Amino acid sequence: MVDADVVGVRAAKIPEEFMPKAMHINPAVFRKAATLSFPEIPVHAYAKTLPEERERRGDAALREALRHMIVIREFETMLASFKGKGAYQDIAYGYRGPAHLSIGQEGAAVGQALALKVDDHILGSHRSHGEFIAKGLAAIAHLDATRLTSIMETHQNGALLRTVEKHLPSPSATGLAENFLLLGLLAEIFMRSNGFNGGMGGSMHAFFPPFGAYPNNAIVGASGGIATGSALWKKVSGAGGITLANSGDGSTGCGPVWEAMNFAAMAQYKTLWTDSLRGGLPVLFFFNNNFYAMGGQTIGETMGWDRLSRIGASINPQAMHAETVDGTNPLAVADAVERKRELLIHGEGPALLDVECYRSTGHSTTDANVYRSKEEITAWDAHDPIAAFSAALVSNGVLATEDVEAMRQDVGRSIVAVTKAAVNPEIAPIVDVRADPTLIGKLMFSNAEIELPSTPAPLLAPLETSARIRQDAKKSRFGLAPSGEKLSAMRAITLRDALFEATLHHMAHDERLIAYGEECREWGGAFGVYRGLSDILPYQRLFNSPISEAAIVATAVGYALEGGRALVELMYGDFIGRAGDEIFNQMAKWRSMSGGVLKLPVVLRCSIGSKYGAQHSQDWSALVAHIPGLKVAYPATPYDAKGLLASALASEDPVVFFESQRLYDTVEQFHKDGVPREYYRIPFGEPDVKRQGRDVTILTIGPSLYAALSAAEQLETSFGLSAEVIDARSLVPFNYDRVLESVRKTGRLLLVSEASERGSFLMTIASNVTRFAFADLKAPPRVLGAPNWIVPGADMESTYFPQVEDILDIVTGEFFPEKKTNLRGVRSWDDQELARLAL
Repeated sequence: MVDADVVGVRAAKIPEEFMPKAMHINPAVFRKAATLSFPEIPVHAYAKTLPEERERRGDAALREALRHMIVIREFETMLASFKGKGAYQDIAYGYRGPAHLSIGQEGAAVGQALALKVDDHILGSHRSHGEFIAKGLAAIAHLDATRLTSIMETHQNGALLRTVEKHLPSPSATGLAENFLLLGLLAEIFMRSNGFNGGMGGSMHAFFPPFGAYPNNAIVGASGGIATGSALWKKVSGAGGITLANSGDGSTGCGPVWEAMNFAAMAQYKTLWTDSLRGGLPVLFFFNNNFYAMGGQTIGETMGWDRLSRIGASINPQAMHAETVDGTNPLAVADAVERKRELLIHGEGPALLDVECYRSTGHSTTDANVYRSKEEITAWDAHDPIAAFSAALVSNGVLATEDVEAMRQDVGRSIVAVTKAAVNPEIAPIVDVRADPTLIGKLMFSNAEIELPSTPAPLLAPLETSARIRQDAKKSRFGLAPSGEKLSAMRAITLRDALFEATLHHMAHDERLIAYGEECREWGGAFGVYRGLSDILPYQRLFNSPISEAAIVATAVGYALEGGRALVELMYGDFIGRAGDEIFNQMAKWRSMSGGVLKLPVVLRCSIGSKYGAQHSQDWSALVAHIPGLKVAYPATPYDAKGLLASALASEDPVVFFESQRLYDTVEQFHKDGVPREYYRIPFGEPDVKRQGRDVTILTIGPSLYAALSAAEQLETSFGLSAEVIDARSLVPFNYDRVLESVRKTGRLLLVSEASERGSFLMTIASNVTRFAFADLKAPPRVLGAPNWIVPGADMESTYFPQVEDILDIVTGEFFPEKKTNLRGVRSWDDQELARLAL
């Protein structure tokens, strides 16, 4: 916990008029008869002439826009040739990875990049080679030589730059940087070790943050929530710039996209956040509308809208400033992005662009295009962006026809040179996992922890003004309470209070850390963990989110990727299913897919319910532990909860932190001094022996600890058996040493949790203990969990979750049959029937 005199006040206490309860829902207003009107949504409103654009941008910029479009086209033509023929020009190569091409969409990619600054960030989709290249080329054009060289020298300690200097030299810094960009991307697509992400991301996940190109994403629409989190960081930190989320028209059928747009449009940014941060999020939802989601036609078949831009009207009164734009014209796109960017920079976000273009190739290289006619494809060929823009530049005297051809030839030579380098294992080494078998495993976690900043974070009021802190101070601690009265020797704060103290310490010391979720602010979280924080934390650091589990997690990922730290909450562990992709594909994988470059300091708190039945009381810890890339904790005591949450909040790795609702009011029973007032951390992965014993080892996860301890007492007093009880505390990582040491002593292992037995994490532990301690075991390890059934309601919970009698039955009936009891716990009264149902 933070001492009150450590943190000074830098802002006034938030006035009541800026609290939700001041925004009165007036029935006199809301019950009036009325009609709603919607803003007009422009469709292909761009009307500037090319001479006007020449005057505005200059001929050099127009020529470069065309060249960038040609670079993208030739780059993807090369990939298509490898996939279709196994060769490009005279280069043979068997590329086995995916190739989702954007041929025909180059105008949209180059147009958006033309309007963005270097520090504006884009996120992409599985079809975002074009956006990546366009953003990179535009960044190179804007960066001065010093910063450009620094970026290339810093990446991979300059290794890729040295490779480019040797094999793809250029007389200019810009030319060298372009070769650096293209080789880094192509080597990544070919999964070579000097790809931008060390070959760990591949075609659909490539990115390079120094040029503003943040992760492309293989999951349809997934960039929406991450981009919103990125924009949240830009807003909260004052980093400046905007974030742009690229996705296709098919993504509008995805719930997380809608969640992201709503999260980005929350009214509280303009009504409740402090004055300096008031205004909408600077995020632009950029839909590359090529009229097809794989083979499904969005207009007329799989969607309800006739123009994608219409969906903006469902998000906020400004209709997200939505607009339909001609994506075949890079200048029309640039004009629209520039206008939206101006709105976003001035706090009027979010914004939406429906950028109509046409994917002239299939969804992937195996797509036979059976879902569209040759006539349609031919009709769109007349609107090819490169052909149309070339013709416009030639007809207006910006370029001659021979200049365009020379440009094509020059780009072709450049792509050939880059390709030859990328397929050459001497230049672009193959990732040699055989030589380093644990390479990928070493990328899973950084296992790093931060030191908290020495300068306290700004607060709304001194800590001593918090009623929660004053109340907790009276819950029996050593020494004196702030008022001076003598207190008892045992500090009896609850697990809920312990979580509060760890959270408070980090929030008070680290301004990068924000916390949000459903009902997290005035309510204090559904179970009161955050109660009192709203008195001292400004809105931008503790706020209520929509009931949007996918957006809660996705925005936390985006916020963390940008340099922030996020503590977010799902009210019940059962709601993990509503954020499955965001937890399992986004939160878990970006560190590894970045080759260890990105950090994901996200802590996701999930309570495991009780009394609410099948959809609110499931222990899904095993499901989360199964996913590589996530650290998992499940403390059962206040002491462990405070120390583990502190470690989680300090970690540079993503953590899922489980909490049992039945334990929130539990006080510390294992440390004679209670929970220390001082800040401390407990390392992940270290099980804790809660009771010494010699005859049987009982390993528990979560609240099963207390049933095991009660059973151990009865085993000692009634049967003369000594049980050693070990609390797992965390599931990933997990150090087996203490368990194996105990089993060597006792020879018997019972593992207990409230998760369903089938697929339980304890099954994994039991299997590994059998493997590594086989010679020490006197009986097979036994897992005791819940049946493989749905969780019943409150009155039947004791017949479902393991009870003391179940533990006694197993220990005496299976490990020590000579001491078999007649207790017949609910889990053992019909073992044969249970086994039959389990199968």
